[in-house]
Amino acid sequence: MRPVTERDIRTSFVNCSKGEAKRLGLPKDLADHPWEALDFLGWRDPGAPERAYLIAERDGPLVGIALRGTPGASRGFTSRSMCSLCLTTHTSGGVALMTARRTGESGRQGNSVGQYMCTDLACSLYTRGKKEAAGGGVIDESLTLEEKVARTRANLYSFLDKVVG
Repeated sequence: MRPVTERDIRTSFVNCSKGEAKRLGLPKDLADHPWEALDFLGWRDPGAPERAYLIAERDGPLVGIALRGTPGASRGFTSRSMCSLCLTTHTSGGVALMTARRTGESGRQGNSVGQYMCTDLACSLYTRGKKEAAGGGVIDESLTLEEKVARTRANLYSFLDKVVG
């Protein structure tokens, strides 16, 4: 992903108003993010932890999605959940249902789309082995890193299509 600015972020949102985009809490230290290792920028709002945001490049332009996140379910240490984007398994609430209001008339009628995602939205780093899931783990699979990245991106784009489409 290319580095983005505050202006890039605030103008990219497709499922919230300009006013909402202007007021949302931004991630700290944008310049310090590992942009070359990100398929998308995702963060929880520091002032409202139930809110999360995801910015991705899709065929050139940035697409920003405002999300509502449930707290990660804490079902005990032995219970595992899997992120539907990067397929990383987590324990102790590391995966949460994230919902996004759909765009257009459907969204104005209150329709939304949900997906189970890593609560910290660090899917790109898990996919590349740059971050390990606490108590979770990586599935032993024979895919190359490029194939895992392609799968994560395909899952991300599928979710974006459901929100926008």
